[in-house]
Amino acid sequence: MEKRLLQLEEQVAHLTRLTDDLSDIVARQERDLAVMARRMEMLMERAAEREVQEGGTVPLADQRPPHW
Repeated sequence: MEKRLLQLEEQVAHLTRLTDDLSDIVARQERDLAVMARRMEMLMERAAEREVQEGGTVPLADQRPPHW
């Protein structure tokens, strides 16, 4: 009985560590995604500004498709 209890405690310790590690990974990925989303937003803004400066037209992202 004591041996089984020790095995279960070891298993819980390993699972706890695994959960903590995965939580850290998810938190880091969330930060990375937030940074990438902001960079993408900045790039889209720059592209829209450049499009307006070069052609003087409405940016393609704001135009209706031709079939409308």
